Amino acid sequence: MRASQRARGADEHLVDAVLAADERRRSSLSEFERLRAEQKSFGKRVAQAKGEEKQQLLAEAKGMAERVKTLQAQADAAQEELRELALRIDNVIEPGTPPGGEDDYVVLREVGTPRDFAAEGLTPRDHLDLGETLGAIDTERGAKVSGARFYYLTGVGARLELALLNLAVDQAVGAGFTPVITPTLVKPEIMGGTGFLGAHASEVYHLPADELYLVGTSEVALAGYHTGEIIDLSAGPRRYAGWSACYRREAGSYGKDTRGIIRVHQFHKVEMFSWCRVEDAHEEHLRLLAWEEEMLGKVELPYRVIDVAAGDLGASAVRKYDCEAWVPTQGRYRELTSTSNCETFQARRLDVRERNPHAPESGTRHVATLNGTLATTRWIVAILENHQLADGSVRVPKALQPYLGGLDVLTPLA
Repeated sequence: MRASQRARGADEHLVDAVLAADERRRSSLSEFERLRAEQKSFGKRVAQAKGEEKQQLLAEAKGMAERVKTLQAQADAAQEELRELALRIDNVIEPGTPPGGEDDYVVLREVGTPRDFAAEGLTPRDHLDLGETLGAIDTERGAKVSGARFYYLTGVGARLELALLNLAVDQAVGAGFTPVITPTLVKPEIMGGTGFLGAHASEVYHLPADELYLVGTSEVALAGYHTGEIIDLSAGPRRYAGWSACYRREAGSYGKDTRGIIRVHQFHKVEMFSWCRVEDAHEEHLRLLAWEEEMLGKVELPYRVIDVAAGDLGASAVRKYDCEAWVPTQGRYRELTSTSNCETFQARRLDVRERNPHAPESGTRHVATLNGTLATTRWIVAILENHQLADGSVRVPKALQPYLGGLDVLTPLA
């Protein structure tokens, strides 16, 4: 655990603080239980005493009761301190995860070749310019109605997003996922149980009047789906594909990606979520990544896969792979998907278990959770820029054409 904290660039002394808190909890609990047992024994003496002796013993019993109450409060406080400290420690990373921060990722592979616009004699236009020409994206009215980082998708823009998300759902269903339309408001214990109220709590929208949180991904609602349950994984992983609106405050991103719809407060996403046995989690993670790459292939985008460094992982993830698509006007790759293996981190907090398949007599054990993006609004950025034509129109990838009524080219408004 200390090594994991070091690799993440997190405070490894938290581990020592947890151990010390656990020692205080044990000591407080032991003293409370000792005095509580003494109190019970003393009660028998009081019951047998008479007269003046009984009055004296009753007075002593009252004082003992006060001490027991105080020790119980101390034990409860020590237990709460331990719980709060333990919740501050991030999940223990998977062996082989690159150490370091945001820029220390490892490129695993590059797939496809970015277009050589210069060789075509074409200067690429950015997605917002294209989107406005097509009547697909309206950020000006989005800002007028809701503020910065909001937008409208109109006409073919709205149709393109629906086509993309429906393609993702159909692929997920074909792979055995159960489609789910999830709630976008969740209770604090669900948001906290998934690990989103730690270091990144500032990213989350909170509605204090209702004590609810707006989700930044349907992962949160899907993780909470089986809270407090014992689930059956004897037939293999349970896989869900959640479609939801997602909300992110984008705290700390002032000045970053202010143009267009790359970094916004609200978007739609289809998210894969899997419950599986712990020993199957590593292979399930690779399967989720393969499904993400299959979707990127369907929309014909050049992309690369990176192994995200420990310091850039969320609190719940032991390992994360990102798929980043090439964005021509930026001359670099930008994240379109992420898939994370959270092992038992979320299931322990949300108490989701299975019957132990290896030792049924030992009862239950916690399961593993994994998640992965299958499509989001942001994909429109890469689709428009990579498939643009010289006249400002945009070629529609073949896999999306049936979802757009057979439309093969998006043409500018007259």
